[in-house]
Amino acid sequence: MNIVKSVKTMVAFIFVTLMFFVSKLNAQEKKEVPLILDMVHHNPGETPYDSKYNNPQVIKEMGYNGKVYFLFESPALAINWESVGTDILPKGTEDRKWVDDKAAQIKKMHAACKEENMAIYAMSDLVLFPKRLIEKYNIQDTFGDPNNALTEKLIRAQINEMFDQFPDLDGLVVRIGETYLHDAPYHLGAIKDKKNPEKTIIPLINILKQEICEKRDKQLIFRTWGAFDTNLENYMKVSNAIEPHKNLIISIKHCEGDFHRSNAFSKVIGQGRHRQIIEVQSAREYEGKGAYPNYIANGVIDGFEEHNRMPEERINSIKEFVNTKPELYAGIWTWSRGGGWDGPYIKDELWCDLNSWVMAQWGQNTDQTEEFIFNRYATERLGLKGNDIAKFRRLCLLSAEAVVRGRNSTYRDMNPWWTRDQGIAWPMVVKGKTEQLRNLAQKDESIAKWKTIVKIAKSIDWPNEETKNHAIGSSEYGLRLYQIYRALVYMKYADDNGNTADVKKWIKVYDKAWADYNKLAKEYSTIATLYTEDYKRHIANNAGLKVNKLRKEK
Repeated sequence: MNIVKSVKTMVAFIFVTLMFFVSKLNAQEKKEVPLILDMVHHNPGETPYDSKYNNPQVIKEMGYNGKVYFLFESPALAINWESVGTDILPKGTEDRKWVDDKAAQIKKMHAACKEENMAIYAMSDLVLFPKRLIEKYNIQDTFGDPNNALTEKLIRAQINEMFDQFPDLDGLVVRIGETYLHDAPYHLGAIKDKKNPEKTIIPLINILKQEICEKRDKQLIFRTWGAFDTNLENYMKVSNAIEPHKNLIISIKHCEGDFHRSNAFSKVIGQGRHRQIIEVQSAREYEGKGAYPNYIANGVIDGFEEHNRMPEERINSIKEFVNTKPELYAGIWTWSRGGGWDGPYIKDELWCDLNSWVMAQWGQNTDQTEEFIFNRYATERLGLKGNDIAKFRRLCLLSAEAVVRGRNSTYRDMNPWWTRDQGIAWPMVVKGKTEQLRNLAQKDESIAKWKTIVKIAKSIDWPNEETKNHAIGSSEYGLRLYQIYRALVYMKYADDNGNTADVKKWIKVYDKAWADYNKLAKEYSTIATLYTEDYKRHIANNAGLKVNKLRKEK
């Protein structure tokens, strides 16, 4: 009898154990594999970047499982609209030829991506229609309203044609923050009330969700940027109104607004009930675009120093988001290159490669520490050994500290828009004696850190002369550029305080800094193109013009 009981107990135990492991396996199978996506953000209206990241094979080897094609590589510009009417883009016309050529180009790109078994996503502005279509239906004033019955019908037709004519497309990335038409000569775009949840965001997501997620079982990644990324109340309105779906993902930049250091960590990350993919810019458009060391992966993953003062209950890093809200984590989306306009244009992709590789590797396995992945990069990608690994890490961590202090401060004592792309405006500073002293102290700290970075770069035993030349040259690039920044901020405060002697002093420092900076190209062969004193695009008050005015006045 006891033997029978023992056998029964043993069988029951084995059964329970087996069921436990089966449930664990099922849970693992059901667990979503994070999307690890990359995009090259080409400068609108310019020749596309010649970058290794255009190659799906390259980014696959880095740890990515999908590629996002940029706005002007989107099927939204390449469908023929024949389901709506043959007179929308008539065969034999210039606009039809342009669209057909664009379609052939995109299909070739998609084929290369599929060959590497990489998922294909296209970023598209909405609402975007051919000019002929808008003229035919006389909807110039209404086509940007997704609540308009005809607009809704045309959006649905557009989505159907995109997936029918480009069947390799795995999903669509939608943005409504802006509409770029620089490389879209035969189309027009508009969106009404882009920040309004009820009038625009909710109805548009519902249309796209029905057509993409439900009807076609494809993925919709809807970007919050410029629409509902900084207003938590609006974000929650959207989240509560839209029923979650396995194919619907919300895309959020890790910081609020544009990719500026000292901007607040996104308050909508980890909120609501929809999965979220986090956007990260690897070659920061306001911070040199990869022209100098600027390691941001550590700050994005573990938290930037300027976010340490956030309330304890607030999420302040991507790692904390993943740890506290794992069910909402959908993955990482990097912009390996691009953002902004014009230059600097880099010849060597070292610094954006570091950021992209670490983010991709961490994104697919968030149990790893950032430092562990960083050290793998130093050894596996750069071939560094021994003490040089620790030196390289110190250089990179210092670069993050130097950048935030030199362009702004850890307390956001400056308007971040004062320098961007390849130009510099007259500094825009927060008023107040405390802020002034703190800001100037951090400018000095930045230069001290840049000098240390250069010293470390020269001390490392780099694997080859080309890497050595670029590491040292790009570090010098950062030092000399930030010396220009510091001179301008000191000059700005001196002028504000009516200190003529100091204005003259800092004009001399400024002139010498520019002279030293302009020697870089002759000293180092692989550095990026330089900032220019006369650059005015998107810069209202050019610093060079202001300095010249002060020369005459003082």
